[in-house]
Parts: sequence; structure tokens; C-alpha cells
Amino acid sequence: MTFILSFIVAFGVAAILGQVLIPLLHRLKAGQAIREDGPTWHMSKQGTPTMGGLMFIVAIAVAIVASGWEEIRQGNWNHIYVFLFALVFGIIGMVDDFQKLRHHANEGLTAPQKFLLQLAAAIAFTVLMRGQGYLTPNLFIPFFNVTIPLPWVVYMVFAAFVMVGTVNAVNLTDGIDGLATGVTIPVALFYMAVSAWFGRNDLAILAAAVAGGLAAFLIYNFHPAKVFMGDTGSLFLGGMVCGMAFALDIPLVIPVIGLVYVAEVLSDIIQVVYFKKTHGKRFFRMAPLHHHLELGGWSETKLFCVFSGLTLALCCLAFLGVMDRYPV
Repeated sequence: MTFILSFIVAFGVAAILGQVLIPLLHRLKAGQAIREDGPTWHMSKQGTPTMGGLMFIVAIAVAIVASGWEEIRQGNWNHIYVFLFALVFGIIGMVDDFQKLRHHANEGLTAPQKFLLQLAAAIAFTVLMRGQGYLTPNLFIPFFNVTIPLPWVVYMVFAAFVMVGTVNAVNLTDGIDGLATGVTIPVALFYMAVSAWFGRNDLAILAAAVAGGLAAFLIYNFHPAKVFMGDTGSLFLGGMVCGMAFALDIPLVIPVIGLVYVAEVLSDIIQVVYFKKTHGKRFFRMAPLHHHLELGGWSETKLFCVFSGLTLALCCLAFLGVMDRYPV
């Protein structure tokens, strides 16, 4: 049960780091710039330290090395590859956060810059996983227990689209206190359960570390948040969500366990398209979805509880849909 140890180590390291990192971010004046076009009451959060994602990223790294050392010695590097893949996105997010802090604005890297960097990371990860024999072009359909073989080129285009889309959907979900954290904890627990069920101890260790690190981070990130994860954390988590799905060869499970992520990004797309087509009218009160519900009277705590609870229920359902992916 090394994945239980991984959870405990990640939780402990992240909880301790929070005591050090948050004061340090305050001293460095690493305060978040709040969107002026967001809900007016969010302006009170101006100056809350950002880049707090470093807390759980470091904790996860410590946990997967300490708890997964035997796996590494045996040549099982799959969890390390997934972590490094997510870390690349975390670094992209860190550069973005740094640019925002440097210019004292809510805009960092340009959209084309982010897209090209994310696309390069997605392609590199797909090629690596294929080369190591961890990935097949056979697309598994959850609940139906069938696979559809695809040409590698088609599969790689599909993988790049899903990875970049997932990363940005998770990033978009990080818009209110604790939301991305609370939604991603059940997702991580789902990956832990599936990995353990499939006998993939290396990935179970990684998923448990993600869950443990986020659980500790939630101590500081729950409303009212003492720290934000920033793009450093949200892009890292997006990379982890899609990286784990592809490492387990079940990418089509993402829309099920990540329905909240999907709803958030779709609401943003619908708002933009509708605004342009109607020359200024809005489909939602405000996008993404959590802001629409906020303006409808939902508190940040209610949003956290409903979205996290819904994700937990969907993850339980998704387990039934993929449990027969491999013979046990």
C-alpha cells in the first residue's frame, strides 16, 4: 500500500511548505491581480499571494520519489514521465505568473505563446509514451468496453487536442477559492483507485501524491483563500489530469470525470461566440460558468461543495465504466 504512504508524505510536505511559502510570497509581493471584468466583490482578493501551486508540486515530487523509489529501481518510470509532463505545464504557468507580477496586470504570456508551448509539450509526451510502449493508438470507449484502432497520426492529433484542451479547461476552473483544488481531488482519487485496480502501483503512487498535496493545499486555498495556486498550479494540474488518463490509456474518461472542467470551458466558448454573433449580447450573466452562478446568488462555498460533490459522483460512475479496461 505504498500509495497510502505517498498520500501522507505529500500531505505533510505541502502542509509544512504552506507555512513557509505563503509568508515568503507576501514578502516578495507576489500578489494576484484580479480581473476588472470579474465579479466586483472579487476585488477584495487583490494582493492575495499567487504561485501557491509550488506548494503541492514540490510535495508531489518528494512523495513520488520517496514512496516510489522501488518502482524507479525496477525500471517503472511511467509516473515520473507523467509528473515531468505536468511539470512542463507548471513551468509554462510559472512564466505566465511571473509576467503578470512583473507587469502588475492579469495578462502574462500571449494566447499564441501559451498554445505553442502547450502543443509542443503534448506532442513530446505522446511520442515519449509511445516510444516507451505505454501508449497504444487503440481508443478505449468507457462503459462499452470496446476499443477503436486509429492510425498513429490521427491518434496524435487527437491526443494533442485533448491535452491542450484539458489543461486550459482546468486552468479556467481555477476562478474562485478552492474550486480547482476541490474538483481535482476526487479526480486524483479516481486515478489512484483505477491504477490500484489495474495493478499500476507506480501511477497509484503518483495519483495519491496529487490527492495528498491538494488536500493540504486546500487548508490554505479554501474560502477565504490565503493563497492562490496561480497558473503555476492550475496548468500543472491540467497536465496531470490528462497525463494520467493517457498513461492509463483511457483518455475518453476525461469528459466524464472532468465534466466540470468541460462545462467551464464550453460556457466560455459559448459566451464569446454568442457575444460576437449577437453584436454584444451575453448568453450567460458572466463566463465561465462559476461566475454566472455567482451572479445568480451562489456563494463560493456552495459552488465548491456542489462542483466537488458532482465530480466525486461522476468519478464513482466512471470507475464502473473503465474497470474492465484490462484483465485483473
